Amino acid sequence: MQRVIFIILVLAFSHMSYSQEDFYDINTIREVRIYFKQSNWDYILDSLKDSEDKILCDVSLDGKYFKNVGIRYKGYSSWNINTVKNSFNIYLDYLVKNKNYMGVRKIKLNNTIHDPSFVREILSYKIASQYMPVSKANYAKVYANDTLIGLYANVESVDKNFVEKYYGDKSNTFYKGEPVTFENPFGENSNLAYTHGTKAEDYVKYYQLESDDEYKGRQDIFNLIYTLNKQFDSIESILNVDRVLWMHAFNYLLVNLDSYIAFAHNYYMCMDVNGRFNPILWDMNQSFGSFRNSDGSYNFKGLTIDAIETLDPFQHLNFSISPRPLLKNILSDTLYQKMYIAHIRTIIKENFANNKYINDAKLLQDFIDSSVKEDTNKFYSYTEFHDNLYNTVGGHDSMIEYPGIASLMTARVNYLNSLPGMQPAPTIININHTPKFPSKDEFVSVQVKTINANKVTLAYRCSSSSVFQKEQMFDDGEHNDESAGDGIFGLNIQSLGNTIQYYIYAENDTALIFSPERASTEYYSILPAVNKGAVVINELNITDSISWIELCNTTSENINLKETSISSSENISQQWVFPDTTILAKSYLVIYANNSSISSNLNTSISLSFECGKINLFNQKGNNIEAVKYGLQSEKKSYGRFPNGYGEFIFMQPTLAKSNLMSSYQDDILLYPNPASEFINVELNNISSDFLVEIYDTNGCVFFEKQYDYNGSKLIKIDVSYLNVGLYVLKIICNDKLSTQKLIIN
Repeated sequence: MQRVIFIILVLAFSHMSYSQEDFYDINTIREVRIYFKQSNWDYILDSLKDSEDKILCDVSLDGKYFKNVGIRYKGYSSWNINTVKNSFNIYLDYLVKNKNYMGVRKIKLNNTIHDPSFVREILSYKIASQYMPVSKANYAKVYANDTLIGLYANVESVDKNFVEKYYGDKSNTFYKGEPVTFENPFGENSNLAYTHGTKAEDYVKYYQLESDDEYKGRQDIFNLIYTLNKQFDSIESILNVDRVLWMHAFNYLLVNLDSYIAFAHNYYMCMDVNGRFNPILWDMNQSFGSFRNSDGSYNFKGLTIDAIETLDPFQHLNFSISPRPLLKNILSDTLYQKMYIAHIRTIIKENFANNKYINDAKLLQDFIDSSVKEDTNKFYSYTEFHDNLYNTVGGHDSMIEYPGIASLMTARVNYLNSLPGMQPAPTIININHTPKFPSKDEFVSVQVKTINANKVTLAYRCSSSSVFQKEQMFDDGEHNDESAGDGIFGLNIQSLGNTIQYYIYAENDTALIFSPERASTEYYSILPAVNKGAVVINELNITDSISWIELCNTTSENINLKETSISSSENISQQWVFPDTTILAKSYLVIYANNSSISSNLNTSISLSFECGKINLFNQKGNNIEAVKYGLQSEKKSYGRFPNGYGEFIFMQPTLAKSNLMSSYQDDILLYPNPASEFINVELNNISSDFLVEIYDTNGCVFFEKQYDYNGSKLIKIDVSYLNVGLYVLKIICNDKLSTQKLIIN
């Protein structure tokens, strides 16, 4: 029976004006050149350290120049007035709203001060990204006025763009778990304890609100605190508890103590569209035991390397220096304890038992080796850089001991594997469902075969934006589970949308296992038969060499087209059957006719006639869900829906795998696409001599100006990817004739 695993982490569409290249590609070392206008810039930045003030500078990012951006030093323990290599925050949009590079507006450069190996932060984010949304990270060589400062970690900022990407709405409440005044080691900081009063304003100085609506944000934080401490039975209504368990599992396994565990800081909380807070890991530069000043428990005076090897992941159930309700209250629940241990087991299995982490660390070190050698301002020697992957370094002068990553994690994994609940866990052998492609509102029977399980739970939802609801499965012979007591559990659920997403956990008296093991970041998906109107034929383009059909997914769900079919023949209902192909939510899929000179696994066997024809789309059950008739086609235009996705078919400029847009005509100018985000095409009629093109905003500021020599061509292409979102005017001057056209950048 068909099952498909989907990953929830990043399925978002951006309207920002930048290319799709990833600024945080782990296989790229970025080049950041900072040009300060003041000769005493270091002194000025030091003097502004305890404020949010910035100074202006120019920045070159991989050779692309940005004028008048903001910059300041960042960090707590990483900053030192006597240090050349301090950490930076760079604000590209400091003076110009939405100014960005590859979609990035704020650049955070960390100086690796607490990591001789140079890999702790990058490796930690790479591991964590498998289980929850976290920042991306890579490396950057940083220069000040063309003098190399050194190699930095380049870490994605947790900001409104991050919130929108992973949680759907940048206006959602989110805050940083960082008090205005950090208290060390006995302070409560951002521990979520109900200890400061009975009103939201009593907690203002302990949580840095990052969202705009201050009243709502403060009230949301207070409601979280109150529910966690006073109404715990309702905790799942306001907190994604499973995501919290993943965070705790990660922090304890990797001994990332400079977090909620020790001083109750260095984390974010973001509310999703369902009103639930989700934790976000932050500041990983002291993971793998680099930070040992405290564990927030008995060891408030600090821990030895031997002590962190056997640090108890349940220690806060017994004692905390100050309350740790996000640990104690949650881990006091027996089911949550089992889930917590299951997540630790999964991270060990997928990263440490197979030595994947150390192989990844080696690759990172090999990649940055020459850059580390060039870094004359690094805090440790080149020899220590290599040695710290396996061995403890430091312990001399003012340098603390930094445990070897491999030696620490070998001991750590051996200890954790000995804990109750790690073994023996139940086994999930097989998962089935019927029918294979349920229709809307039809009931689906889910069946699970297990070993050593006495309870099985199905968590499912019919919308990717919804919360998983949990129902117990049965082994009683009455829920399509075969015979009672045979280890096969069953449950019937109703197909209510364009998807069914689910995961399962099986438990016994001591242990629990998830399937998929990365649940709920990953989940299984049952693929309902595609409903009429969910996927439509959106645009077609017929030529002698390449003919294509664009399909549009009009829903907010990913839709798998496997076993759907398309036909251009009245007599053949399933002329070409789709392979295992997913069309993303609110997105497009292009297939090619059999006369197309292009190599693609979506080359079909259907023929498209230039004169006229009919295209039919059938779902998995053979039902016709779309039929489009077309007449004589145009040699230069495509034939598509306007408005996009549901309108009538008209002739238009081709928009392959993009939203259909009407071209703009005015004063002999044809401008498309409009709105635009990357490039615009301008067709000029009645042009017979050289001409000038300008693009300026509504304030009259000119962003583009170029004189074109007329060579017979009437089509020009202009890069507008650097323009911020907004309204502009395109101006053409030719033979003293002025023509203008509005241009929208989205």
